[in-house]
Amino acid sequence: MKLTVNLPKNPYDIIIQKDSLAQVGDWVKDLWKPQKIAIITDDHVASLYLETVKTSLEKAGFESIAFVFPEGESSKNLETVNQAYEFLVKEDMTRSDGIIALGGGVVGDLAGFVAATYMRGIHFLQVPTSLTAQVDSSIGGKTGVNTPFAKNMVGSFYQPDGVLIDPQTLKTLGKRELIEGMGEVVKYGLIDDVQLWKDLKQMDGSIDSILEHAENIIYRSCEVKRKIVVEDELDKGVRLYLNFGHTIGHAIEATAGYGQVMHGEAVAIGMVQVSRVAENKGLMPAGITDQVVAMCQKFGLPTSHQPWKADELYEALTHDKKARGKSIQLILVPKLGSAAIHSIPMEEMKDYLEQ
Repeated sequence: MKLTVNLPKNPYDIIIQKDSLAQVGDWVKDLWKPQKIAIITDDHVASLYLETVKTSLEKAGFESIAFVFPEGESSKNLETVNQAYEFLVKEDMTRSDGIIALGGGVVGDLAGFVAATYMRGIHFLQVPTSLTAQVDSSIGGKTGVNTPFAKNMVGSFYQPDGVLIDPQTLKTLGKRELIEGMGEVVKYGLIDDVQLWKDLKQMDGSIDSILEHAENIIYRSCEVKRKIVVEDELDKGVRLYLNFGHTIGHAIEATAGYGQVMHGEAVAIGMVQVSRVAENKGLMPAGITDQVVAMCQKFGLPTSHQPWKADELYEALTHDKKARGKSIQLILVPKLGSAAIHSIPMEEMKDYLEQ
């Protein structure tokens, strides 16, 4: 399966194909001239897939090197970025060379940021191996790292030259890691794709069911993201729809300590919390919160978080990138399969943090 992200300055394809990881070299050969390639990955993914990718690249005529950092959200920071810069300099990487991000969302965001900023930008490719990365973070060009103040506070928009998705990699994810990716999938059904929502309702929520329906889940999710990114590449309008549940979700991730609550888990909690309060305010239809809760619970996603420290969460979300002066762009779902931007004073976000 193939989707094309038709951006005017940098169009690229998303390839979704089982067992494609072993053929990554042939894919790259169609996109890049012979060059040195730095594979950026974490130590867990490296133990599973690095040799497969390196072998395939070298068979296709590419020289490959690897920068491997410790797994987890706690590594997604400027310290790791600086270590990557030092590695690239020592390996004599030039602007004619490229970077491949091999891994989940943390790897993709960090590697993309390194590619965007090293020598003012060298080209790169995304090879996502987690469900969250395959359906969301590998597409659209958002790169970035966390700071003590907020998630993804430092970053840039920098599109890849292509995205290669092998659904078979999901079989090596841990149960929690696979389930958290469903937070983003559920979001896509809510904001844009009623058919995806119907497909999710027909699934039994088990790990086997997720893996069995992986290609359809990935394709439909990527199609929603592709469509929105093409319409609004730089996050100034409808691309904000993709942030449903993220305003509170990011605050939960930051206050809990990066990595303690996984991204998709935080998004699920954020979607439930926003929906409940918006429904009470008459801004979302009655009953939609119950549907969101039921869907999240079916797939094993959390719908609440403890300890709930409203003051700390509010302080964290004041640094959210969706803030505009003293207001914030909150995303709501006025009906299933449709999203809307609701601009409110920042102070009103305190209502959305009430338990």
